[in-house]
Parts: sequence; C-alpha cells; structure tokens
Amino acid sequence: MAIDRRKDSTNRVLKEGEYQRSNGSYEFRWRDRYGDRHSVYAKNLQELREKELKIRRDFYDGVNYDTSLTVNDIYYRWKGVKRGLKANTFQNYKYMYELFVEESFGQRKLNTIKKSDVRAFYNYLMENRGIKLATVDNIHTVLHQVFDLAVEDEYLRNNPSDNALKELKRAHRGDSKKRRALTIQQQELFENFLRTHPKFERWFPIFSVMLWTGMRVGEITGLRWCDIDLDNNTISVNHTLVYFDKGGTHRCSFGINTPKTEAGCRVIPMLPRVREAILKEKEYQDLEGVKCNAVIDGYTDFVFLNRFGMTHNQSTLNRALDRIIRDCNFEALDRNDEEPVLLPNFSNHHLRHTFATRLVDARVTPKAMMDIMGHSDIQTTMNIYAEASAELRRNEMENFDEFYKKFIEVNMAG
Repeated sequence: MAIDRRKDSTNRVLKEGEYQRSNGSYEFRWRDRYGDRHSVYAKNLQELREKELKIRRDFYDGVNYDTSLTVNDIYYRWKGVKRGLKANTFQNYKYMYELFVEESFGQRKLNTIKKSDVRAFYNYLMENRGIKLATVDNIHTVLHQVFDLAVEDEYLRNNPSDNALKELKRAHRGDSKKRRALTIQQQELFENFLRTHPKFERWFPIFSVMLWTGMRVGEITGLRWCDIDLDNNTISVNHTLVYFDKGGTHRCSFGINTPKTEAGCRVIPMLPRVREAILKEKEYQDLEGVKCNAVIDGYTDFVFLNRFGMTHNQSTLNRALDRIIRDCNFEALDRNDEEPVLLPNFSNHHLRHTFATRLVDARVTPKAMMDIMGHSDIQTTMNIYAEASAELRRNEMENFDEFYKKFIEVNMAG
C-alpha cells in the first residue's frame, strides 16, 4: 500500500517535521536531546531547509539549540563563573559590557549571531557612537570571553567574534595617533614652566617624578614614604593604586593592586632631580600642614596628596595637564618668538614614554631599560627602543647636514 506523504500547496513533498502554515509560510519542528520541542519558521521551503540542515548538523555535533538564550544570558553566566582576574580588571570588564553592550547587542538571540553581526556592532560603536578603537578593544576582550563560554557550553559551534578586532584595527589603521614622546625642547619648556609658574608649581613634584622615573600613573599616585629610601636614593615599586567601579554602580573608588606585571615589582635608582622633587613635595606638605587622610586597603602615608590629604587619580592629573599645556603655550606665543616651542596635547602616559625615549637617547641598554621601566616583555622595550633610535638617527643626520653646510660655507669663503 502506498504511503500518503504530506505535500505543500504547490504539491511538493514535505519531509518529516516540515509543515506549511495557513499563511503560506513554513515551519520545521523537532525535539532536542533533552526532549524539549523547538520550531523554526521560514518564508519559503528552500529557506526552511537551509535552517533545517544547520539544526541537524548542530544536533549531531552536540550543539545545544536554545532559541530563548540571548547574549546577555551568557554574559550573566560568565559573570558568575569567571575567576582569576584582579578585582579592578574584572570590574572594568563588567563596566564596559554593561555600559556599551547590555542594552543593545546583548539582547540579540545567541543562536542568530554571525561573524558579520559582531563586525557590524564594532563599526557602529566607532562610527555612530564615536567610541575610540582602544575602548572597542576593551569591549571585545569581554565579549570574546562571553562567546568562548557559549562555545564551551555547546550553545555555539564557533566564536563569532574571532578575528573581528583584528579586522577592525586593519580597517582603522590610520585612525589612531601614535603616542609620541616630548622632544628635549618641549620637555625643558614643560619643566621650566612648572618650576617657575606660581599657578602651577604645586604640580611640579609629581610630574617631575613621573617624567624622570618612568613610573606608571598608578605607581606614582600609590607611592608611600616607606617606599622611598633617601639614604640609598632608590624607589621601591611594589603595588599600584587603581581607581575603578567596585560594585557595578558606576561609582568609582580607590583600591590597591599588585603591579601590572610581575616585572613591575622593581627598585628604581633615584636621580638627583627626582630626589629634589620628592623633598619639594615634603616641604610643601609640612608648610601647608597637609596630612595623609587616605587609607586604602590598609595602605596609607602616600607621598602625593591633594590639599585635602587624599590621593590623586589619573583623570585629575590629566585635567591638570590640559590646563598646564594651555597656559604654557599661551605664554610661549606671547613672547612672539619667530619659531616658538609649543607643547603638544599629551597625557600622563606620554611622560612615561618620554622617559623611555630619554633612556634611548642616553644609550642605555635595552635590558637595563626593560628593568627600569618594569616591562614584562622585551619586545615592548625593543619597540620603544627601535622607534626612539630611528628618531635619534634622523635628528643626528639633520645636525650633520647643518654642520656640513656651514663647513662648506666656511671653506668656500676661505
């Protein structure tokens, strides 16, 4: 006896689990390995069978098919199981996701996400919301881990964010400005302005120490008097001060962490000008009666304080730099020099980069430079070394060219 096969309205035979709905669209029904019912829909039979093929392949490969799960659902699971990160790093990851992903891309159904969707989301963040590539990099770090968990739990076959950031960086290669060190002339202008300008001389000690030790911002702001050995002229770097959202409230507070890397724990020889700046800070605090009122994770007696006896943070220092740069350049322009030296816009970290460049200028070996800077990877040191060496060679060739021109002029005149 012939088997009566179900057919659609155009007389095409439907496979097991396939149905044509009353509105003409198509449906495929199946049960997962746990016995739960699922359905997918399509406008035509060809589209349905493409979806059906993917479902069957995932089923045989053990991939869980859950149409209710969103990207946020996996993020909440990741947040609950993720361990092994420093507290401020973990909080920063959560802050980035919940600020930029949770209310938009995070609500997307997990099983619908394709590689092109991730790339499109990153492009949207940069082009429509004006978010910098470095910030998208941070967002990608947490989103990639979330998708990795989805792959581990067999909700996805592959991580759709793989290589998405690499492609974005390639596409926007010209967008990010390379960090440049201050020239020697700019550095002298900056230091002299701080040293002599009554409005800003209060900032001289901290920026001078930053400029002549290469310490990171968190290492400088977290520096304590017990870390300074004035007898042996050394500074011990053994912790860092961080400023971050501790509880997901987007309200920041201070915390103490170990240095960024193991190599970050180091002892830095204290140059005479660094010693001078530190003693100047102590003199100011004694004169003004400033006492340390900050106790952070059991740490206190910090060296650099505001007028309330509290520690500085990166934003405060960068805002101070903005004002210093503005007024310094105004003063330089007011002198009406033919070619005035002006300060570029720069941040705290540029001072660390400037110090590294001065080490190269002084022909300090890469290994010694690596130890002083606290780099964990010699490649980081070598990148700075190569860049600064190239700049030094250009300057020396320009000086040689000027010398040779004058040499020719003198000899031709003779």
